[in-house]
Formats: sequence, structure tokens, C-alpha cells
Amino acid sequence: MSNLLAAALAGFLLGAGLIVAIGAQNAFILRIGLLRSHVFVLCSVCALADALLMSAGIAGMGAMVAANPALLHFVALGGALFLFAYSAFSVQRALRPGVMQLADQTPPTLASGLAQCLAFTFLNPHVYLDTVVLVGAYSTAHAGNARLAFGAGAIVSSFVWFFSLGYGARLLAPLFARAAAWRVLDGAIALVMAALGLALLRGAV
Repeated sequence: MSNLLAAALAGFLLGAGLIVAIGAQNAFILRIGLLRSHVFVLCSVCALADALLMSAGIAGMGAMVAANPALLHFVALGGALFLFAYSAFSVQRALRPGVMQLADQTPPTLASGLAQCLAFTFLNPHVYLDTVVLVGAYSTAHAGNARLAFGAGAIVSSFVWFFSLGYGARLLAPLFARAAAWRVLDGAIALVMAALGLALLRGAV
């Protein structure tokens, strides 16, 4: 039992280390949490997507993806274009003070939110490197039930993080009742998206 707990803890810590970083997906969930728009569904989608990819990596997909760099090349190009487009939309929001108040923000529809959420997840090659390749590679240090425990720990970390981020954002609601705070947030998101897009583009060409 102690071996299983140790493996689960190792998976949890690795998953947390890979997920808890400033990125497009986390910035999107933060904004969704502040708007209180479809938080449960979108956090669930992010966590379930990670669970799917981690499971694929642990099942042996990591080796296949690592051996096929052309796949990540095309994903990187698509992801860069998407990030540039979202950066432009964030700049547009930051420059329109008339829609900066929290009460006046227009939450995305469920369909729009799902489309953006899936794009941030599956058009980011780092997601595949982190969840499929790295988690898959690290899982090989464990065998049998310990390997399953390792995967379960990594998956749990994803659920804990996204739901903490989505629902914890509500604690910041008083701050974001001011127009200036929304301007700063959207400006920061635009910079993050543009920087990530440039990084992906440099890695793809």
C-alpha cells in the first residue's frame, strides 16, 4: 500500500508541476472563473482532456508521439495561429472601456466556451509534450498497480488545479469590479498569448 501511495503522490506532484504555470489554458479558465460562466463544465473539459492525454501517454502513446515530430510541427503551427488570434481579441477587449465592468462583461456561450477550451487544449503542442510524452515517460518508473496509481495521482492533480483556479477566481471578483483591473487582465492575457504564439512559431519553423 505504501508503494501505491508513493507512486500516486509522485504522479500528483509531477502533474501539478506541469500544469501550474502561466499559459493560455490557465488564463482562459481564470477569465471564465471571474465571469462565472460555465465554470464547472469548462473546468471538467480541461481536466478530462488532461486525463485522456495522460492515460494515452501511460498506455504507451508517448513513444509514438516522440517518434513523429511532424505531428507536433503541424499542431504547433495551428496553435500559434490560434494564440495570435486570441491575443488580438484580448487587445480589443482591453481597449474598449465600455465593456470592462464585471457586470457588463458578456460571458461566452457554452458552445463558444467549449470551442475555445478545446482549442487551447489540443492546439497546444506543450500539452502533448507534458501529458503524453513526459507523464508517459515518468510512468515507466513504476510497474503494475503502482503505475496505475501514478497515473491516478497525475489525473487528480489536474482536477484539483482547474477547479481551484475556476472557482477560486471568484475571490478576486471585488477587485475585478473595477474597469482598470479588467484592462490589466486582458492586456496581460494578450501578452501571454502573443508570447506563447511566438514561442510555438519559433519551434515550428
